[in-house]
Amino acid sequence: MSTPGPTIVAVGGGGFVSTPASPLNSYVLGLAGKPRPRICFVPTAGGDNLAYVAAFYRACAALDCEPSDLALFMRTGEDVRSKLLAQDVIWVGGGNTANLLAIWRAHGVDAAMREAWEAGIVLSGSSAGMICWFEASITDSFGPQLDPLDDGLGFLPGSACPHYDGEDRRRPVYRAAVAAGFPGGYAADDQVGLRFDGTELAECVSAREGASAWRVDSGGERALPTRLLS
Repeated sequence: MSTPGPTIVAVGGGGFVSTPASPLNSYVLGLAGKPRPRICFVPTAGGDNLAYVAAFYRACAALDCEPSDLALFMRTGEDVRSKLLAQDVIWVGGGNTANLLAIWRAHGVDAAMREAWEAGIVLSGSSAGMICWFEASITDSFGPQLDPLDDGLGFLPGSACPHYDGEDRRRPVYRAAVAAGFPGGYAADDQVGLRFDGTELAECVSAREGASAWRVDSGGERALPTRLLS
């Protein structure tokens, strides 16, 4: 099978750790285009929480894949770049996006992720693992009040907001920020994924009936066509 081009699946919430039976997991793995793809869980945003890591492995036990994880708080000595470039899929967990970005930059993960993306390794994740790929985002990294963050990795242009229907304040805060001049972008309800081929939105998918992806700009928001996964 041919190697896929640069691909990111940005998931508003859910996935391997919090919704282990979600069809989004099989969807993401299938984008690797090969049997038994190698998938690495990067739990930095959650502080490498061992319960999260264990949940990831339990989810993968029911799927046809080869799982591993990359720890950055308790370094094992393995080379970050080599580990990530050996994967077919990389899944980034949720948690504190600002901490994730700082730690990745300290360890060179940001550069390795860009190299992996350009090599056709599928990048994906939910919550923090959704928004880290964009230039900007709405985050609770600094407290429950929600704040704009404008120093994302910038693989994808514009901004993003997760949990659009899962947390009451996400929608009004994001819409108000964009109306006030914050970069426009995309929002995703929980269990919704936006697949980008290169930097272009290719498809929106959902593991939950009625959930949607959204385009948000200075003119307001509009629901995007979203395919329900079986």
